Amino acid sequence: MTEELVSLEVSNGVAEIVFNRADSHNSLSLEMFHAIADCGDSLQRNEEIRVAILSGKGPSFCSGLDLNIAKALAEVGSEGREVADELIEHRGAIANLAQKVCWVWQELPFPVIGALHGVVFGGGFQIAMGCDIRIADPETKFSIMESRWGLIPDMAITQTIPNVLRKDQALELALTARIFDSTEAEKIGVITSVSEDHLGVARDLAATIAAKSPDATMACKRLFNEGWNSGPEEGFKLEAQLQRTLLGSRNQREAASAIFEKRPAKFRT
Repeated sequence: MTEELVSLEVSNGVAEIVFNRADSHNSLSLEMFHAIADCGDSLQRNEEIRVAILSGKGPSFCSGLDLNIAKALAEVGSEGREVADELIEHRGAIANLAQKVCWVWQELPFPVIGALHGVVFGGGFQIAMGCDIRIADPETKFSIMESRWGLIPDMAITQTIPNVLRKDQALELALTARIFDSTEAEKIGVITSVSEDHLGVARDLAATIAAKSPDATMACKRLFNEGWNSGPEEGFKLEAQLQRTLLGSRNQREAASAIFEKRPAKFRT
């Protein structure tokens, strides 16, 4: 992981991932794409993590594609072709590099909270859609901005936004590329809630989740991810399958004992 671009700290089961290109509103250079993807891969291997917070340092969460990349793509020279190949060519994985920086958060077994502020544009918007929960500052501005550049949003949005917006809502935002505020974002469901202390609220929520059984937390994320759009047969089967793995397990018994004994639970990871 490129630490100067994306930082990671883990404490008490909570991982805090911070984008560190503050001087460019955390825009997505090629190096930034790789740093985010590498960070996501490293989280997959960390069994201490129960919940993660994704945020941006400086004035914004993420302003989208770096202007140097946008310029290279517009000029359609050899550099532009190399950049395009690096971002959108599939190399044996389900997602290409551009898609991975958004989809990796959904692939993690634990929930990811997006703490959003400043501008959340283009690729930044799509990264935010990859989070499970989104808390935004009241002054945050949002946009699915790709059509301004003659492009489509292609960073896993087909898999993330259908669980957030109706098709007509998403299509209108993508076609117009208009900028909208936190009030509208909360109204239509782009964000979970608004707070002037968005990062503090995200940290409080993460601490609450981290205090629960990690087995139940991971099973709950899987339940909603896999069962949300399933039919009754598949959904009921998944519910029973996941519940069977939890009932009588060490952490489930500890959760119940802690309630009866009126003490904090001590879960095993």
